[in-house]
Amino acid sequence: MAQEQPSAGGYYPPVGFHFKVDFQNIGNNNDIRFQSVAGLTVEFDTESFKEGGQNHFEHKLPVRSKFSDLVLKRGMLTDSEVIKWCKKALFDREFQPALVIVTLLNSDHKPLKTWKVNNAWPRKWTVSDFNAGENSIVVETLELCYSYFTTD
Repeated sequence: MAQEQPSAGGYYPPVGFHFKVDFQNIGNNNDIRFQSVAGLTVEFDTESFKEGGQNHFEHKLPVRSKFSDLVLKRGMLTDSEVIKWCKKALFDREFQPALVIVTLLNSDHKPLKTWKVNNAWPRKWTVSDFNAGENSIVVETLELCYSYFTTD
């Protein structure tokens, strides 16, 4: 008889559909529910260095870390504090950088992994197309620039 492997022990990869997004000091309980999160990416910018006399290759040196935009998608809410925060930035140019916490949850709704996205501000807000020939919900997409993220 095979033993069940504990998920807390890290034997199995976690599922990617059970998560929440929390905007610190902005929003309400509805503003933590998103359909998808993308952009938790970090990479190095590089600088090429060509060595004199060496024509077979060039050296690539790490310069600084670069973080991509955070992209959040969800069904559009008609009353959202997060969207009010976005509109203040996009229409009124009143920027209030926020701490955004993305938490991957286990089956007991307990945190498995947390990403703290620092100094996030809205760069773009998109509402999906309206089409009378389709039976679909309206999806809003938020693109946030940020300085960096940490994870624990």
